Amino acid sequence: MFEKRLYYHIDWAMLAAILALCLIGVVQIYSATASSGQTLHVTQMYGIALGLVAMVVCLSLDYRSLADKSLFIYLGVVGLLVFVLFFGVVRGGSRRWIDLGPLNLQPSEFAKATVALVLAKFLGDSRRGAIMRGDLLIAGAITAVPLLIIARQPDLGTAVTLLPVLLAVAFVAAMPMRIFGILAVVAVLAAPLAWKFALQDYQRERVSTFLDPEADAKGAGYQQLQARITTGSGGPWGKGFQNGTQGQLRFLPVAHNDFIFSVLAEEHGFAGVMVALALYLFVILRALESARLAKDRLGAYLVVGVLASFTFQVIYNITMSAALAPVKGLTLPLMSYGGSSMIATLAGFGLILNVRMRRFTN
Repeated sequence: MFEKRLYYHIDWAMLAAILALCLIGVVQIYSATASSGQTLHVTQMYGIALGLVAMVVCLSLDYRSLADKSLFIYLGVVGLLVFVLFFGVVRGGSRRWIDLGPLNLQPSEFAKATVALVLAKFLGDSRRGAIMRGDLLIAGAITAVPLLIIARQPDLGTAVTLLPVLLAVAFVAAMPMRIFGILAVVAVLAAPLAWKFALQDYQRERVSTFLDPEADAKGAGYQQLQARITTGSGGPWGKGFQNGTQGQLRFLPVAHNDFIFSVLAEEHGFAGVMVALALYLFVILRALESARLAKDRLGAYLVVGVLASFTFQVIYNITMSAALAPVKGLTLPLMSYGGSSMIATLAGFGLILNVRMRRFTN
C-alpha cells in the first residue's frame, strides 16, 4: 500500500498537466453543448472525479503486486467484453456498453491498460536479453483476444488502439528489427484482402470519403469537411469562448466527443491549439522519462504500453480533426466527453505515476 515517503516522489508536474487538459475539456464540452440545454460538462466532471479515484487506487498499490495479478485482471476484462457481446447496450448500431443505471460502462476502454499490464508482466519476467518468436506469438495472442472481441461490437477504432501497445512493448523488449520488417511486409500484402473481406461497407466508405470528401459533401463527407472548416476557421486567436459558429450552431456533429479539438481550434485559434499540444507533449515526455527512470523492466514496459495507446489516440484524433486522417470514433483522451474513457485514461496514468514514484523502493 501507499507509504508516506513515496508522496515526495509523485510527479506533480505531470499530474498538473493532466488536470489542466481535463479542465480544458470540461470548458470546451460546456461551450459545445450549453446552447442545446445539455449538462454534459457536469457528467464529465463526475467522470473526472471517478477517474481520480481510480488513479489513486492504481497509484497506491505497488505496480509489481498488480502485475502479479494481471492474469486475473485480464480474464475479468475479457469476461466483461464477452458479456457486452450478448447483453450490452446498443447505440448507433454498436453494442459496447454495460448498463449500470446512472452510468454506462464501456469495458473496451479498460482493455488498453490491462493489455499493457499483462504484456509487461509476461515480457518483463523473461530472463533473455531479447524476446523470441515464441514470446511474440504468445504476446500477440494475448492482444488478439480482446482486440477481436472489441472489433465484433463493432468498434474497430478502439480495437486498433491495442496494436500500439503490443508493438511498443515488443520494441522496448528488444524484439529483433527483422521481425518488425516481416510484420510490415505482411501488413502491406494483407491490406488488399483486409479491404475486401475484413472491412465492412461503411468502413470502406470512410476511407474513400477521406480521399475525396467533396464527392458526397452533404452525406458521407459531411463530417470531414465540417471538421476541416471548424478547425481552420479559428485563425491565430480564435473567435472567442462560445462565439464559434460551427460548434455553437451544431454544424459539426458530435462536437463534444470526437471533434472536441476542432471546437477548441475554432474558439481559441492557433494559440489555444498550441497550448493544448504543449500540454500533451509535456505529459508524453514526462511519461517517457518515467519509463527511463523505472527500476525494472516490468515498470518500463508497463509505462511504454500505457503511453503507446494514449499517444496513438491523441495523434489520430488531432489529425482526424484536421481532416488529415479518415473519420473514426476515437476520442481525444482527457478532453473528449466520455466517462469510461476518462476513468480508464486516468487509471492508466495512475500506473505510470506508480512506476515513477516507486523507482527508489526495494
